[in-house]
Amino acid sequence: MIEITSRDNPLLKSIRRLAQDPSAYRKQGKVWLEGDHLCRAARDKGVKPLQVVLTQGLWESAPLVWGGVCEHVFVVPDTLFATLSNLDSPAQMGFVLDCMQEPQMLPKMPTVVLDRVQDAGNVGAILRCASAFGFKQVLAMKGTAALWSAKVLRAGMGAHFGMNLLEGVAKDWLSHLDMPLITTSSHHGPFLHQLVAERALPSVCAWVMGHEGQGVSEEIMALAQLQVRIAQPGGEESLNVASAAAICLYASACSGPDFDL
Repeated sequence: MIEITSRDNPLLKSIRRLAQDPSAYRKQGKVWLEGDHLCRAARDKGVKPLQVVLTQGLWESAPLVWGGVCEHVFVVPDTLFATLSNLDSPAQMGFVLDCMQEPQMLPKMPTVVLDRVQDAGNVGAILRCASAFGFKQVLAMKGTAALWSAKVLRAGMGAHFGMNLLEGVAKDWLSHLDMPLITTSSHHGPFLHQLVAERALPSVCAWVMGHEGQGVSEEIMALAQLQVRIAQPGGEESLNVASAAAICLYASACSGPDFDL
């Protein structure tokens, strides 16, 4: 255990940048996880942190819980730890993770494609839904919110650590997916609930979720093997993209051979 008491310690300065700048992890090759829930989710998936940072209060009350997670454990005063946080109620601990390794696209893995989804909360919520419904690969196209930013990590609630996540994906990558590409549309295609009832919706597929205002781009829409509509009997013009993703991914899960309607 190493104590840190200076606000200007190089490790703490690095963590502040990671916490405050959504794209800093791309420059540093590191990710900052703040809070017990995210850190436990990472640990339970076998992720080994580079460093563990704890408040003095947490270290004194539960040194055995986190002290053996890795070789480099740093303890800072509670008030100093608060300067690392963007949360209204700062946590008492965090992990610094290595994110230098570039994952490879898996052509046969059920996938969600994010086409310029810009809101970090939406991106995190979609990752959480994707993981819950068995879509373990997410391809984030250029213009999508940074997948490993602090806000997306918090919204994802730990989903990141069991998934294959790729950023900066170009349109031509989609041709390498060995499965149907499906998009939603307000005016074209069959209704989603009808496809589920008829067992006509592929359970292994790639769902494309588009920009909050513009939707899926015309270029990617042209690549889709299927366009579907979500019935909205209440009369709203459209759904939030994270809500639409939850409905679509659940529908695909219901269409799987092991799901009993």
